[in-house]
Amino acid sequence: MHKLALQARRRSRLRYQLRQKSGGRPRLSIYRSGRHIYAQIIDDKAGRTLAHASTLEKDLRANTGADLEAATTIGKLIAERAVAAGVTAVVFDRGPYLYHGRVKALADGAREGGLSF
Repeated sequence: MHKLALQARRRSRLRYQLRQKSGGRPRLSIYRSGRHIYAQIIDDKAGRTLAHASTLEKDLRANTGADLEAATTIGKLIAERAVAAGVTAVVFDRGPYLYHGRVKALADGAREGGLSF
């Protein structure tokens, strides 16, 4: 199968599992590219984004890229914004990515910032 088709299958399989276990909690969804990393807190029931953060933001763009330090910074930033929006418990949606490297660094940063999952 094509690489993107396999990623789509992994993503949908994971989302199905998250829906079964979520208990109504918002979802912390991530996307990583070769140059940047993005995170957003999504309320699937209301269909809206509660908070978001990425390395494309002006104050982070100058000194970060797609490394572990940037992922940790984005994790802390998304946690800070989520707590400000009144969210403390989320479900971690890693998408088609393995829980390893930058994905794990972002999750650890979010936990340090006050999110629980």
